[in-house]
Amino acid sequence: MKTVRTISDLRAQVAQWRAGGDTIALVPTMGALHAGHIALVAAALALADRAVVSIFVNPTQFAPHEDLARYPRDEAGDLAKLAGAGAHLVWAPPVAEIYPEGFATRLEVGGAALPLEGAFRPHHFGGVATVVCKLLMSAMPDMALFGEKDFQQLAVIRQMARDLVLPVSIRSVPTVREHDGLALSSRNAYLTEDERYIAPMLYKAISDVARGRDPRDAASALLAAGFAKVDYIEVRDAETLAPFVPGSGRPGRVLAAAWLGKTRLIDNVAC
Repeated sequence: MKTVRTISDLRAQVAQWRAGGDTIALVPTMGALHAGHIALVAAALALADRAVVSIFVNPTQFAPHEDLARYPRDEAGDLAKLAGAGAHLVWAPPVAEIYPEGFATRLEVGGAALPLEGAFRPHHFGGVATVVCKLLMSAMPDMALFGEKDFQQLAVIRQMARDLVLPVSIRSVPTVREHDGLALSSRNAYLTEDERYIAPMLYKAISDVARGRDPRDAASALLAAGFAKVDYIEVRDAETLAPFVPGSGRPGRVLAAAWLGKTRLIDNVAC
């Protein structure tokens, strides 16, 4: 496995593979890798000849009051995990490579980016779309893989790729969970022992909503279990994230975000 830091080195390696007829899959990450990320690499290896993994903690998707400075980072551990998973190339650029001096362009996103996370973190998806677009245009893969755990992000990226006619297939991989249902997330490292015990209640709550429970009752149950605040539990159209219309025949998705202590957890399930 090779590690590169610059766009020019990334493109040189990808060009060499393409010259040999290989297909390329990109797995964008922010590092602090867990089994969910490794599942993305496994899917990439099953779908393409070469798997490229990017590691970049993107500053433009964090608001000033959010956790950019303390976001978990473990590049040495990440590289060891990726080598064991069979990744072919890791692209770990510094911030100045992605946002050089004078960088002044940012994507404006609407549609799937507006509700839910878009309402609570209005800065977020513009930063996500901008960096993912740049990652895709830098690597020019045949496909890019994203986890369903960040379901709204997946919808926004699919929308962006479609709207900008990017020549990349956006693929999804199901959420990987702990034995008790908690969705794997790098931010789970923030949870105290007591909070970790309570955290799986979020999965139970949204699963209950998927089976017909009123979202308001599910939110009340989370607060009773020890969650500090529920930002939302909503049923949405799984493709557009517009309000779900029962009986429409369209797929639905239950999405939620809630605070457990100082940690904000998100999760979703199909319905």
